[in-house]
Amino acid sequence: MSKKTLVIGASTNPERYSYKAIHKLIAHKHETIPLGIKNGKVANLDILKGFPEIKNVHTIALYINPDIQEQYYDYIIKLKPKRIIFNPGTENSYLEKLAKANNIEVIEGCTLVLLASNSY
Repeated sequence: MSKKTLVIGASTNPERYSYKAIHKLIAHKHETIPLGIKNGKVANLDILKGFPEIKNVHTIALYINPDIQEQYYDYIIKLKPKRIIFNPGTENSYLEKLAKANNIEVIEGCTLVLLASNSY
């Protein structure tokens, strides 16, 4: 089943994990929306900027450090995702508590590993 995934921290740099995750999500047939701070494309998808209105987000995969996450708190909660994946280096106890208080599942893990192990 496709799980609509918003990737926050999308990058056009093939060395970045967000770039790799977007390609793997698409390969696993998940509707994928890249969100970043620079214009560009990843896997033929335009990188969105700002705080676009997106309906029915299942998963948010975070690829931004906790200091940058602060500006996204309200946006993330407003999207009402089913879960947030805190990829390595993005762990944030405040956002995790906020998510749980809003009935959003929290996973500290790696999107790439979850996909590779069919645990996504």
